[in-house]
Amino acid sequence: MPVYRLDNRLVFPPPEKGPRRGPIAVGGDLRPARLLLAYSMGIFPWQGEPLHWHSPDPRMVLLTDQLHVTRSLRRVQKKEPYRLTLDTAFTDVMTECAATPRPGQEGTWITPAMVDAYAELHRRGVAHSVEAWLGERLVGGLYGVSLGACFFGESMFAHEPDASKLAFVALVEQLEQWNIPMVDCQVHTPHLEHFGAREWPREDFLSALKAALDRPTRLGPWRFGEE
Repeated sequence: MPVYRLDNRLVFPPPEKGPRRGPIAVGGDLRPARLLLAYSMGIFPWQGEPLHWHSPDPRMVLLTDQLHVTRSLRRVQKKEPYRLTLDTAFTDVMTECAATPRPGQEGTWITPAMVDAYAELHRRGVAHSVEAWLGERLVGGLYGVSLGACFFGESMFAHEPDASKLAFVALVEQLEQWNIPMVDCQVHTPHLEHFGAREWPREDFLSALKAALDRPTRLGPWRFGEE
């Protein structure tokens, strides 16, 4: 399969014709218009310089009404060990996601340029963060992009037990209340599978995404409990 090199034009190759694994395109930039076009086509950036753009097949997807929470995590949730917020410390969450070591991964794909780019999407109301606080200390969280009826999860971190898990559960439950039924989890991990995410053929994901984008986007800032 060819891998396309992007220039300044706001275009991407058709994702359904791209390789199942690996990038469908390289290069380009992180201006808001390109990022929004990419997500609307089921494409996301990954891996440093030059930029790599991916649309994997299969695609890991969680339907919010199929969220699975173990009894042990529900018990922890009821104790409310952390204060959970939405859209309160977006840049800090991204910075912590970039700085937190991950097994089997050297370095991070979350560059300073990427932090700046997603911070601009956050200012425009389409990128969101969930924060877990222990006192005044940020101990966990995640961030992503929301368009139409789909939330595109990007990365999460935790410095205390279950902090990112509780943040994720709270977000998914809030998304369900807002009738945002689909969470794009990108690629398979056992962690996401335990929450009920499943691998979809790319064709099915792109079809569902097209329908989801017919719905209006709920712009931020978001807050838990809002109707």
